Amino acid sequence: MSNEGPAAVERRTADATPHAASLIQSLRDIGYSCETALADIIDNSITAGAKSIQLMSDASSAEPALGILDDGRGMSFEELVEAMRPGTRSPLVSRDMNDLGRFGLGLKSASFSQCKRLTVVTRKNGIFSGATWDLDVVADTNRWDIAIHDDENGIPWADQLQNDGTLVVWRSLDRLSGGLQHDLGKQAEHINRAIAGAERHVRLVFHRFMSEGRSPLVIRLNGRQLEPIDPFGTRFSTHQSDRPDQLELRNGIVEFQSFTLPHHKSIPLSDWNELGGPEGHLRSQGFYVYRGRRLIIAGSWLGLARQTELTKLCRIKVDIPNTMDADWKIDVKKASAQLPPAVRERMRLLVERLAATSKRTYQRRGQRLVDVEYMPIWHRVQKDGAIIYRPDPAHPVFADFSAQLPAELQPAFASLVGLIGSSVPIASLHSDFAGSAEDIVADAADIEAIRQMAEAMVPRLLTQDTDRDRVLDILRQVDPFRSSWPIAQPVIEDVISAEPIDE
Repeated sequence: MSNEGPAAVERRTADATPHAASLIQSLRDIGYSCETALADIIDNSITAGAKSIQLMSDASSAEPALGILDDGRGMSFEELVEAMRPGTRSPLVSRDMNDLGRFGLGLKSASFSQCKRLTVVTRKNGIFSGATWDLDVVADTNRWDIAIHDDENGIPWADQLQNDGTLVVWRSLDRLSGGLQHDLGKQAEHINRAIAGAERHVRLVFHRFMSEGRSPLVIRLNGRQLEPIDPFGTRFSTHQSDRPDQLELRNGIVEFQSFTLPHHKSIPLSDWNELGGPEGHLRSQGFYVYRGRRLIIAGSWLGLARQTELTKLCRIKVDIPNTMDADWKIDVKKASAQLPPAVRERMRLLVERLAATSKRTYQRRGQRLVDVEYMPIWHRVQKDGAIIYRPDPAHPVFADFSAQLPAELQPAFASLVGLIGSSVPIASLHSDFAGSAEDIVADAADIEAIRQMAEAMVPRLLTQDTDRDRVLDILRQVDPFRSSWPIAQPVIEDVISAEPIDE
């Protein structure tokens, strides 16, 4: 009997090279928006060591274009051709810790999502190289061919290229122009609106590059320098931050730091609105996940908590290295990720602790409602598990007015005060607070109402042996005096001076 194994079966193969025209069109629909596409191009500039990046647009010409110019290392001709190749580098290949790339698709897929003609020109040590992908040509030839440029003629902004650096130009902006190519006015308006919408995204996603280190990154949009948006409000002294924490895992170290934003009344309204962004603070609370200091998730609890009004000041910075891309399932656009099971429990504990801090920030401001020293008009009462707010009929302003009424009208007045308490529009208040609590303000009191309240409260405080100087400090914390202090202060001082001094 032969000891030889079965004869090897001849292996049959067939050519399955993808059709260029079909596959390159598919790359257009990965899901990029204008803002995520621009961010992906900026990633390449940062990886190339750029210190200055210029975003330039020409939306009003017959052939609108958008350019991204950097002063990075630039590329040789061979490096340029490789960079223009779809799938340049496998995501399994180890990358430098400062490399913001992922699949080797970003330059192409991001650009094709917005335009049909992608040109890249570059200089390295003064030597020029240039190439263009034209999707119309690919559709006609069904070939993976790029056009090579020997000089910069006819390429927008190429004359601004330095001795080292790279310029990416988008033309044939069929996606970015909203299909309005036959109406140049509306086309320009649509392109400008998309670029304006991307501005905040760029300021937020790259804010750490733009603010950290001895030589921060400078990004300009049509010549105007962009300012970074720090989502944690660390430039405001009233923000709160926990000490940094770490979790060491097999593929790297995850770093955490929790922040509580300042209360909206402690910072300027314009700064508060910028921190919240177009969707507001309710939507922007949660985790801010960074991959190599580049923001990839902005405001999500990743299934660990619900977005609520009392936690909307909570933000947790999470830093992950690019060695953990597979664990976090970073997508091609670098715009989403999934929470690894090993990290979930640690992050849950952070959420619980930070939520308590955020709630205290709001509740501390409401604590004065139950502070007897301030004689609140409204009482907060807990009854059978419910929280009830009702006017205090014994408050000086009510008691004094009632005492001036005929005896037969005093019960009716007490009923009227009680009716106000039982008619508080709870459902409407809850709806408004769940949307934009900072937009809810008390109605302004006129000077006569302020005088009436001052004349009721000042004598009570003085009969309690409160120092006259202390009276002014106390009433400054009480509404409606607090919200109308410029007109309330002289009225209160006038009432205090009119009160006799005990000998």
